[in-house]
Amino acid sequence: MALYSNITIPQATLIQNELREKLDITERDLKISTIGGADISLNLYSSTIYAGIILLSFPSLIPIAYSLIKAETHFPYVPGYLAFREVPALTEAWQQMPTKPNVLIVDGHGIAHPRRMGIAAHFGVHTGQPSMGCAKKILFGRYEEPNPEQGSFSPILHKDEQLGYAFRSKGKTAPVFISPGHRIGMKNSLEIIRQCTGKYRIPVPTRLAHELVNKFRRGELKEGFSQL
Repeated sequence: MALYSNITIPQATLIQNELREKLDITERDLKISTIGGADISLNLYSSTIYAGIILLSFPSLIPIAYSLIKAETHFPYVPGYLAFREVPALTEAWQQMPTKPNVLIVDGHGIAHPRRMGIAAHFGVHTGQPSMGCAKKILFGRYEEPNPEQGSFSPILHKDEQLGYAFRSKGKTAPVFISPGHRIGMKNSLEIIRQCTGKYRIPVPTRLAHELVNKFRRGELKEGFSQL
């Protein structure tokens, strides 16, 4: 993974700021027949990364195919810069997929990031792929707790700027944190996640991607692209 292998944190900041100039989070009429979920599995300070993308039909959310890559990274673990560790492996997994989803949901943040460049935004601008983030914890911004029932939401804000939503994907559990990545609007992101929630807190695409990369890491699945 030559991408980002020999850069400093100041250089990484510059790259984030340059990518930010290319962000497109305008609302649009999305035609979605397939959706993807992406996740990474790794030890916090390990150089080995297991990346996976799962392709599902939409709105039925039936798995169609998946792509798995094992890669090495030499970029340090620094909060706010995790995309530099993870995007290269995710890009490799992406490139070996003959069919790409209309939208990709990444386990992580989109623009809900100090420099608006979480992994979903970074990956989206880097590849041109419509993308959004769905994270288990908030990274940046403030929000009011949504109502306890499933489907409730509240905005994630920084000063007067909206960065995403805290979304109650399952009643009486902690919310997930969604934000547009690239080529998707704020309301688009909310509507997509609404259609991807099942009986668990984590929406179906990223939950299945998480299961996939953990099986891969345990040696239960092989690297490469597979149809289901």
